[in-house]
Amino acid sequence: MTDPHDPLAEPKAGAADTDSESKRASRTVVITGASQGIGHAIAARFMSEGWRVVTCARRDVPAHCRRDPLWTHHFVADLGVADSLDAFAAEAVEALGDEPLHALINNAGVSPKTPYKERLGILNGSIDAWHDVFELNFFAPLRLARAFSRKLSRGKGTVINITSIAGHYVHPFAGSAYSISKAALSGLTREMAAEFAQLGVRVNAVAPGEIATEMISEEYEALIPRIPLDRMGSVGDVAGVVFRLCDDDFSYVTGTEVFVDGGQRLL
Repeated sequence: MTDPHDPLAEPKAGAADTDSESKRASRTVVITGASQGIGHAIAARFMSEGWRVVTCARRDVPAHCRRDPLWTHHFVADLGVADSLDAFAAEAVEALGDEPLHALINNAGVSPKTPYKERLGILNGSIDAWHDVFELNFFAPLRLARAFSRKLSRGKGTVINITSIAGHYVHPFAGSAYSISKAALSGLTREMAAEFAQLGVRVNAVAPGEIATEMISEEYEALIPRIPLDRMGSVGDVAGVVFRLCDDDFSYVTGTEVFVDGGQRLL
């Protein structure tokens, strides 16, 4: 039984213009953390635009997702473990065959809690736990960008790193480890944009604010009065921005971080 809120469970619209559809169908995107939430919505958006989608996550995707012919491969991998990441990257490159890659979306991330259910901060939790956060939130995007760099260069592609507004101010619930790892990813995006430009690859970041997902807790409701648009964002809000940054209309945009936060960072 499909989830009525799952964008991939909805019937598809009618056929798009033949020329644009053919152009998009020749494009491929790799998306991490795609089994739920923002990553799942990103996969749905790219497929709705006719892109071929290759994904990975720590768990499998719902069965109905696999029935979409555009979702050609899903790999179960823990990107916070170097060996697992390397295996995924090798398998994905093999799955692409001789085809180039047109977009890499580094979405997978973690915001862990301590054994006492507190967010991982500076004075609590172990240093090993901090290492785990940085392995997934920072080093995985770096390693994957390297692993797919040749494929991306052939496709004149785009890398999108999913950061967070928590990387730009002290967030009451995100925790220091998560926030600092996302701040580091913002910095990596700028440096990567400068280096990858010589490959013909653009690199940008998308920083979501308070987004309604399966993992959101009730405490986040208290933040809505601090959002000028007076609501939480949807996963579709984020997915739309990610897709547009990969579109040809943004071919001269690189090294930029786009905030999808309803204006929250302004207050």
